Amino acid sequence: MQYRRLGTTGREVSALGFGTMRLPVLGDDGAVDEPAAVEMIRHAIDGGVNYVDTAYPYHGGASEPVTGKALRDGYRRKVLLATKLPVWMVRGLDDCDRLLNEQLARLGDEHVDVYLLHNLTGSAWRRMCRLGVLEWARRAQADGRVGMLGFSFHDDLEAFREIVDGFDWALCQIQYNLVGEDTQAGTEGLKYAAGKGLGVVIMEPLFGGTLASPPEAIRAIWRDGGTDPVDGALRWLWNRPEVSVVLSGMSTLEQVRQNLAAADRSGAGSLGQADLELAARVQAAYGKLAPIPCTKCRYCMPCPHGVDIPRNFELYNNGRVFRGTSVTLCRNLYHLLPETQRAGGCVQCAECHEKCPQKIDIADWMPRVEKELTG
Repeated sequence: MQYRRLGTTGREVSALGFGTMRLPVLGDDGAVDEPAAVEMIRHAIDGGVNYVDTAYPYHGGASEPVTGKALRDGYRRKVLLATKLPVWMVRGLDDCDRLLNEQLARLGDEHVDVYLLHNLTGSAWRRMCRLGVLEWARRAQADGRVGMLGFSFHDDLEAFREIVDGFDWALCQIQYNLVGEDTQAGTEGLKYAAGKGLGVVIMEPLFGGTLASPPEAIRAIWRDGGTDPVDGALRWLWNRPEVSVVLSGMSTLEQVRQNLAAADRSGAGSLGQADLELAARVQAAYGKLAPIPCTKCRYCMPCPHGVDIPRNFELYNNGRVFRGTSVTLCRNLYHLLPETQRAGGCVQCAECHEKCPQKIDIADWMPRVEKELTG
């Protein structure tokens, strides 16, 4: 395992971090396959991973308890454990205490090493400031419940700079990947935060897993360059010296093994000119494909009218990107959804718009998804 500095905190973190947003499940997203998940997390730690990330809403609230179980038997002392305050649930400082204490109980711990304000946007940040949440967080540090403070981010570069400059953060967590270099904080934000001394944690490195299973045209580009798609996308991130740790939301033990192997080959500035040109070719090819930039984060859920927004977008994008027989398959899968969960159930209320980190005009897309997937 390669290790990198976490900003100016003085801590060394593994190049690969374990993100617990996409653990293996037994059907429903909230039914985590605990034995498999525990095995995966422990295998990653045995392989040198020392940063584990979870959050209050992941897997419908099941992620934190499973993560806590995985860190028993001596594994907890081997890692930095990060979880997040769900800022959308905070109406007052009593909520902060209630939520943090609930999270600690779920994790079976009295302390988390990293506590992040989850899913900050410019407006959410300003609301947290008005409520005095940052002062509360300092008190939570003082009483020993939390260690380093940070934030995860989904908004534009201007909002990102405002938040970075608004508090003495230890780290930030941003979405960044091979096909999202100019999305949200982007490369400019990455450099800005690192230049301010923050550790930078990367989420969605494979863009919701889509970069791991590319269409044949893109797979062919990687193949011509002698590179596996996952390895290529991850090493592209690790090539940047500003990146502290890359979180991978792994769902199988094989993915853990593959990512550990990629991390072993990682390093800032390790890509040669041929590697960078190969990545640029892949970026250009992807830019012509998936029309909806959905990462399946599920922040838009639950829809008040029952529509499964990420699933509809996934089927639409897959049909568009993979084409061929996949179109028929995606249409068949669409009709297997309960009618209320299909795009046709959208009533254009637009409640989901402000919740979407990608700023997708969901209500505008839904009729188009319905038309495409009903043939």
